[in-house]
Amino acid sequence: MIALSLAEIAEIVGGQPHDIPDTSVVVDGPVVIDSRKVERGSLFAAFVGEQVDGHDYATKAVAAGAAAVLATRPVGVPAIVVADVVAALGALARHVVVDRLGLPVVALTGSAGKTSTKDLIAQLMERMGPTIYPAGNLNNEIGLPVTALRATEETQHLVLEMGARYIGDIRYLTGLVPPRIGLVLNVGTAHIGEFGGREQIAQAKGEMVESLPEDGVAVLNADDPLVRAMSSRTKARVLLFGEAPEADVRGENVRLTADGHPAFSLHTPTGCSEVTMRLYGEHHVSNALAAAAVAHELGMPVHEIAEALSEAGTLSRWRMEVTERPDGVTVVNDAYNANPESMRAALRALAAMGRGRRTWAVLGQMAELGDESLSEHDAVGRLAVRLNVSKLVAVGGREASWLQLGAYNEGSWGEESVHVSDAQAAVDLLRSELRPGDVVLVKASRSVGLEMVAQALLENSTEGEVTGR
Repeated sequence: MIALSLAEIAEIVGGQPHDIPDTSVVVDGPVVIDSRKVERGSLFAAFVGEQVDGHDYATKAVAAGAAAVLATRPVGVPAIVVADVVAALGALARHVVVDRLGLPVVALTGSAGKTSTKDLIAQLMERMGPTIYPAGNLNNEIGLPVTALRATEETQHLVLEMGARYIGDIRYLTGLVPPRIGLVLNVGTAHIGEFGGREQIAQAKGEMVESLPEDGVAVLNADDPLVRAMSSRTKARVLLFGEAPEADVRGENVRLTADGHPAFSLHTPTGCSEVTMRLYGEHHVSNALAAAAVAHELGMPVHEIAEALSEAGTLSRWRMEVTERPDGVTVVNDAYNANPESMRAALRALAAMGRGRRTWAVLGQMAELGDESLSEHDAVGRLAVRLNVSKLVAVGGREASWLQLGAYNEGSWGEESVHVSDAQAAVDLLRSELRPGDVVLVKASRSVGLEMVAQALLENSTEGEVTGR
């Protein structure tokens, strides 16, 4: 963060200093919400969670080097006390990014692919100068200001990911750190249980383009009708990306290489160039075109965009993280999260990677689907069979049983799927049945914790080579 005194921070957030002998002490380290990540000169923001109260770690944070704590009550160590820590963080982020640094902001949202696209945009923009972007998917009212506050005087580009569970969430986030370039990837079924339908999801995602200034740019997916319709909701200039003929930044001759890497011809208003990505799965083409549109808008030549996309890897863990074990078994850890769109994309990537090999889809619950949960889980199970995945291993309770049932009903002999109770049962099954050359995909919503399956399969396989990163 830029250097600010405790007195300045207290004024910005409307807080009261407590137990601070000298308010001229400067915060010049990061803002952190985990006391284990405190650095010298940090500001520790104390949140009250369902199981942990950050105020209980205030003393530890200051002992580790934090200059002070942002808190809702005195904690016996230097603190700035506010009524609402979330609101205070937001006010501080707006002051730093808008009032002090005046940074141009790129923000993106969508039902699927946000984090992968953010990683691609970051790798493109880093070629143009120092860039701040979220680690993982810090895309809510806490993660976004924490990310924004990492900006300093040297920062040239700020990339922010914005998620939403309810209408109004993105409006709030864009109010904290207003973007000049706003990107909407797609409208799917993630969080449909909260929203009630895709039209409501589109209403929420469209708050991104409504926030843009007249001299801003709305980057919209030409291949998604609900996203494309958002052009009428913004006063900013519209830049379309996708495979549609009218897209300004367009992919043509889209294909997969023999080992599952996407390749395509990238066309922009300034020329065209060929791209062959290191990532796996055709779904990354849309992500890449979105990133290319942002880079084009910022002035990067098309051949440099193509080169950067061809070299880019994934910066966030457990997202199509591909590791080949010494015995030839390939483990695809995509267990960070799941929704119907990303689940289908991952299955198609597995099918492409596994040509001529046995393939395993180890899948668990997709959360927050509401009334659509049964039909969506059933459809994913059926798709696994249609794609000729050798074996579906459905892990967990009721929703997993719906995955297995869909595969069972779609299959010819009922042997294409199995339902197991938990992650350990899946590990035991795989360890007993995997053969050299098999490909294993592991994917579920984050709450299921299926990453442990992938990690267990890679134990004692430290010589494996991680690819696509």
